[in-house]
Amino acid sequence: MPLKAYDLTGRTAFVTGAAGGIGRASAVLLAEAGATVHCADLDEKGLHGTQTLITNVGGAARTHTLDVTDRGALKAAIESVDQLHVLAAIAGIMHNSPVLETRDEDLDRVLAVNFKGILYACQEAARAMIAAGTPGSIVTMASGAVDSAQAGLLCYSAAKAAVVQLTKTLATELGPHAIRVNAIAPGWVRTPMTDRHDESLQQQIEAAMVRRSPLGRVGEPEDIAHAVLHLASDASSFTTGQIVRPNGGVAMPW
Repeated sequence: MPLKAYDLTGRTAFVTGAAGGIGRASAVLLAEAGATVHCADLDEKGLHGTQTLITNVGGAARTHTLDVTDRGALKAAIESVDQLHVLAAIAGIMHNSPVLETRDEDLDRVLAVNFKGILYACQEAARAMIAAGTPGSIVTMASGAVDSAQAGLLCYSAAKAAVVQLTKTLATELGPHAIRVNAIAPGWVRTPMTDRHDESLQQQIEAAMVRRSPLGRVGEPEDIAHAVLHLASDASSFTTGQIVRPNGGVAMPW
């Protein structure tokens, strides 16, 4: 059983991007802490895999196959939740291209998923929490890319920087409703999204990240899931408007 402050028994969480990677690990950990978890993603097969993992740890889950850029689908899914206590807006994509080669369609798609998708989820979740008079926690997914310029990641970094500002603004606006809003800015995490290169290049990238980290390793989805659980739970009841950085010490902005 989780420590009392981390016990989410009787609470309901909605997780986007739950079919794999950080989203899946977060959904499973929230369920292990006692929450009923609504898992949303485009990947229906991946969602069923997450649901099976949750069932195997004795948890309860429902799945919603949807595109986070579809506000109507998100609204309907969130409205189907009896009483929402936690939103973890994790769904995201990555795109690499030099600034001078970035096309409108690349920018539009990344902003649509990585910023608008999070904005829509936050809006609909906050409306549901306010209508129910429910204290809640919203966790958004930023990135370590907001702390340093990285060649080829303009679209991704810009969208994640927008998420940071969204998080701080929402925290200011929703605090009077007892709704906390925080972001997580992970360092390099080994997920299907980051594993996009041939094996040799992937090994080179990870080796470079290991050298930059005082801890001497890259992250795993579970490392970030524990940050999600912390921000979702009463253990962080006095925390809002913050950017939590589980990054192995690669970036220390303050």
